[in-house]
Amino acid sequence: MSTPPRHLSISIACPFARAYALLAPPENFPHWASGLAGALRRDGDGWLADTPQGVMPLRFSPTNDYGVLDHWVSPPGQAEVYVPLRLLARDEGCELLLTLFRQPGVDDAQFEADADWVTRDLAAAKAWLERN
Repeated sequence: MSTPPRHLSISIACPFARAYALLAPPENFPHWASGLAGALRRDGDGWLADTPQGVMPLRFSPTNDYGVLDHWVSPPGQAEVYVPLRLLARDEGCELLLTLFRQPGVDDAQFEADADWVTRDLAAAKAWLERN
């Protein structure tokens, strides 16, 4: 078994239903997910994102009632990366939780940098959701 995953989350003062309605459409991911800060456009059944690493194919979980926002990213020349993302109802607000798996060849320093990046993106999602 490889390195244990890192579970990163943030509490958000936005009702679950409203937060999910804003987070679920793939075209809204660039509002808070900095790795997808460029254009995100439909490509058949999937999506393409303009990223710092180039154009990257993506797939997103279908809309559901359970807060599942999983997505799959295909970096150029690499295997597809599964990104589990969940929105959980909590009191009057919600919790956004991303599970970060260490990818092959990623050292400790890069894994920490990836976790820091996810933490910044979760904070951006919180700010975006709380002002919309």
